[in-house]
Amino acid sequence: MIDFKTLADRYDTPLYVYDFDHITERYRELKGAFSGKKSLISYAVKANSNLSLLTHLAELGSGADCVSIAEVRRALMSGIPKYKIIFSGVGKRDDEIEEALREDILLLNLESEAEMERVEKIAKELGLQARISIRVNPNIDPKTHPYISTGLHENKFGVDIETAKRMYIKANNSKSLYPVGIHFHMGPQLTELDPIREASQIVADLVRSLKAIKIDIRFFDVGGGLGIVYDDEKTIAPYDYAQAIFSTLHGLDVTLICEPGRFMVGNSGYFLTRVLYEKVNEGRRFVIVDGAMNDLLRPSLYNAFHKVEVLGKSEDVSEADLVGPVCESGDFFAKRRALPATEPGDLVVVYSAGAYGFVMASNYNSRPRPAEVAVTEGKERCIRVRESFEDLVRLEKMCL
Repeated sequence: MIDFKTLADRYDTPLYVYDFDHITERYRELKGAFSGKKSLISYAVKANSNLSLLTHLAELGSGADCVSIAEVRRALMSGIPKYKIIFSGVGKRDDEIEEALREDILLLNLESEAEMERVEKIAKELGLQARISIRVNPNIDPKTHPYISTGLHENKFGVDIETAKRMYIKANNSKSLYPVGIHFHMGPQLTELDPIREASQIVADLVRSLKAIKIDIRFFDVGGGLGIVYDDEKTIAPYDYAQAIFSTLHGLDVTLICEPGRFMVGNSGYFLTRVLYEKVNEGRRFVIVDGAMNDLLRPSLYNAFHKVEVLGKSEDVSEADLVGPVCESGDFFAKRRALPATEPGDLVVVYSAGAYGFVMASNYNSRPRPAEVAVTEGKERCIRVRESFEDLVRLEKMCL
C-alpha cells in the first residue's frame, strides 16, 4: 500500500505518484504473453516520458516508440539501446529525420508517400540507408473514443493497402531506403479482440504478398492500445491479445513489435489533490480542489472517467462535481459523482493517472506543474521537482 497522506504532506499537492512495481508487473506480463516468438516490447513514450520511468523500463529490457525527436533523445538518455528505438509520427521535420538517421535507431515509421520522399532525399544527402517501416491503415473500426481512433481512413494516420504496396516497391528499388518493417495501430484503450485480429490478418496478408515479390519484411509492428480499467471496462488479457495476433502469422518469420503505453503505466499512477472548500449553487454541489485541468486534462478533453476517493471519508455522501480553480467551466475531474462531505485539507486521490497525465499538463493560468514521485518496494523518491514561478518565467524576455 502506498501511503498517500505521507507523500502529500512531504511533497505538497497537487502531486503525481507512480507505482514502479506495478509497471514491472505489466511489462513482464506482456513480454511473457509473446514468449515463444521473437518480440520487442517498445514502450510508447508519449504516455509518460519521465526520465526515471524510462530508465526503469530500459532496465527491464524495453524499447521505445517515439513520436518526436525529443522523445528519441529521452529514450537514449535513459539507456534504451538505439536498436530498440522507433521514430513514428505523421509529421517529421527534416532536421528530426536527419538526427534520427545519424543516431542509427532501429527504424523510422513512415505514414505517407510525401514523407518517404523526404526521408529518401535526406538519407541520400547523408550517404546513409534509412531503415523504414510503413504504417498501414487497415480501415477497421477499433470501437474506441473517436478522438483516439487511428485505424480508419477518416483518420490522419497511415496509408491504405494499395498505397502501401506502391511505397514498398519504390522503397525496395531505392538505394537510400531499406524497407524492413510494417506497422499498424488501431488506437488506444482497445477492449475488443475481433478488430485487432481482423486488422492483423489484413496486414499479414500484405506481408505475404510483399515476400512473394522479394520484399523481406522482418518486423511486424502491431502498435499498442491494450485497454485498462478506469471504471468497469472489460479488458483484453495479454495472452489472448498475443494469441489473436499469432493466429494471423502462419508461415511468416518476423519479429513482433508491440508498443504499449497506457497498458504499461496507466494504472500505476495516482494524482493527489487537496480540498480547498465546498460550495453549493442552487442545489448543485461543488468540491473545489487545488488540482486543475492544467494538471490532469483527460476528464476535460475526453470527458474521461477516473475513479476518485476522498481518503478517510465515507459519511454524508451526496452528488457533487469535483472541480479545480482554473477559470474554465471545463475544469473538472468528475461530474455528478457520489462524494462524502469534505473539509478543507482533505486528500483526494484520482486513480489511473499514470498515462496521459503529467505529459499533457500545462502552465495554463500560470500554474506551475506538479512534482512526480516514484514508489519502488515501499521506498519513494522524487523524480521531478515541483515547478516554481521562476521556472515559468525563466525563458521569457521583457521587451520595452
